[in-house]
Amino acid sequence: MEQTILIICYLIASVTFILGLKMLSNPATARRGNLTAAAGMSIAIAGTIFLYKEGDTKLGNYGWIFGGLVIGSIIGTLTARRVKMTAMPELVSLFNGMGGACAALISIVEFHHYSHTVLLGSADTTAAVNGLQATLLIILAGLIIGSVSFAGSMIAWGKLNGRIKDFAFKGQHIANIVILLTTLALAGYLLFSLSASNALVFYLILGLSVLYGVFFVLPIGGADMPVVISLLNSFTGVAAACGGFLYNNKAMLTGGILVGAAGTLLTILMCQAMNRSLLNVLIGSFGGSKASGPGGAKEQGSYKEIQLSDAAVVMSYANKVMIVPGYGLAVAQAQHACHELEKVLEEKGVQVNYAIHPVAGRMPGHMNVLLAEADVPYDKLEEMEQANNELSTTDVALILGANDVVNPAAKVDASSPIYGMPILEVELAKNVIVNKRSMKPGYAGIENELFFQPKTSMLFGDAKDVLQKLSAEIKAL
Repeated sequence: MEQTILIICYLIASVTFILGLKMLSNPATARRGNLTAAAGMSIAIAGTIFLYKEGDTKLGNYGWIFGGLVIGSIIGTLTARRVKMTAMPELVSLFNGMGGACAALISIVEFHHYSHTVLLGSADTTAAVNGLQATLLIILAGLIIGSVSFAGSMIAWGKLNGRIKDFAFKGQHIANIVILLTTLALAGYLLFSLSASNALVFYLILGLSVLYGVFFVLPIGGADMPVVISLLNSFTGVAAACGGFLYNNKAMLTGGILVGAAGTLLTILMCQAMNRSLLNVLIGSFGGSKASGPGGAKEQGSYKEIQLSDAAVVMSYANKVMIVPGYGLAVAQAQHACHELEKVLEEKGVQVNYAIHPVAGRMPGHMNVLLAEADVPYDKLEEMEQANNELSTTDVALILGANDVVNPAAKVDASSPIYGMPILEVELAKNVIVNKRSMKPGYAGIENELFFQPKTSMLFGDAKDVLQKLSAEIKAL
């Protein structure tokens, strides 16, 4: 009876995961979807703790289990409440890394159980040998994928918060491939040897997997980090699914598959948006620290500034304004001020929309989440292709802290690290106003030719302060 109830708990959890993921696709239902999936996970956890049995033995160790749950819940809640929107990408990387570490730890624990089974000599038939090999295959898959996800996510976390810089050495791509092939070869040897004395090989696989995860992310350029975060997220999902196989846990399996599939699909879409190859991501050469050529080093000429009062006049008498948000908007916590400017302009009869680049910010959907926090209507957020179709009929394109995603070098400079990446073609607008703190290059570390074009005007200052003053100026007209 208890096992039947447990299966029902897992079924409910699996259904809520699917429904929650579906609801996350719409901002109007996203919060409810998150809570729905969380409720399903709570049911699965409770069912596992109180109903799961190994033979006739229940879990036990309730002190350790609930101690971990309480400590983890407190840390997670406090961290989530205190984190700033600018730090959200690195928090996602950190949490994702913890998921990968958990999957790797499960594999380590289960390898010791596997070793004990081999030592007892229970694999005395072909069926038993095949069963052990299948179990070991899942253990090794969880170990390798989880370790790569953990190490890569920690490096991504360090790079996003500025503690770790891009690093690459000559022949790193080859070294990465050698490390990966060596890891897989050792895993194959361990899989077919079925020897309990190969713990050294197992831990060597663990060490090489961590090393590959580090080398995999270290050379990746800052502008490409959203794709890497998405890919590592899919790795963690696959590693969690391996744990679901090991424990015959349907909820864990379903959740892992959903995360892995969603992360993989998002990675492919992000690669298409960046015009990059997924194969290059997998071998660790994606967006590497390629030195910028003439596009980043040549003399660009002079730029022109615009005063707040002039910017207010230009925008007040425009028919259509396209706002392009970027990481600078998040840094300044200016999303509410931006929404206020939008409402002020609409009171003047100006049509206002937002152009969202797929990799704007530091993680997939960063700008969407930022603007949703300020209650910006979702139908005003236009994806890149739609926005580019409208920019030629736009009177003013207002760039708020975006840099690389509007850099024309991506289209014309073959030596640029971002060459080939589809961009928001803001230069098609009649007027371009760029709000930045300074002329400092963006996350990719290259100069932006847009800032020096005749129709572009620079509006320097903190985004929140500038937007608030701009709204006041427009109201006064």
